[in-house]
Amino acid sequence: MPDLTVRLADSADRSVLERLWLMFQHDVSQFRGLLPRPDGTFRSERLHAAFHDPDWAAYLLSSDANPVGFATVRGLKGEKRVLSAFFIVRGARRTGLGLRSVQEVITRHPGAWEVAFQDENVPAVRFWRRVATEIAPGAWTEEHRPVPSRPQFPPDTWISFTASG
Repeated sequence: MPDLTVRLADSADRSVLERLWLMFQHDVSQFRGLLPRPDGTFRSERLHAAFHDPDWAAYLLSSDANPVGFATVRGLKGEKRVLSAFFIVRGARRTGLGLRSVQEVITRHPGAWEVAFQDENVPAVRFWRRVATEIAPGAWTEEHRPVPSRPQFPPDTWISFTASG
């Protein structure tokens, strides 16, 4: 099984996470028809919040010395945490790193959790259902919710569960 390091990102990791963010946004753009801005970047408010808002956290996921993904979490001070973004580079997918990474991030913040994804993203549907089943067997729910301020988009699917520490 590949080596894995999951660590809280700091300001020195910001440029790495920004590059990974572009890959993440590129991947998910196909499900919403989103295009980059004129400078070639995508909206990145959620990534920036993870570095500046104490209610957020960003994690860098690495295998050996290579970055393989990231996770951003919001709601750290509230009753419910939200996995705001989660990304594993294509070369590391289907190796077990994604499941191990998300389990480690979630167990660092015990309590109620929610994760959103798009039904059109079939690999994500399978992945998040597996995550919920591994973390909270038989004790998770799934529902569709409209995308705030974007009525033209199909609803997102949200999985909710509780994780112990």
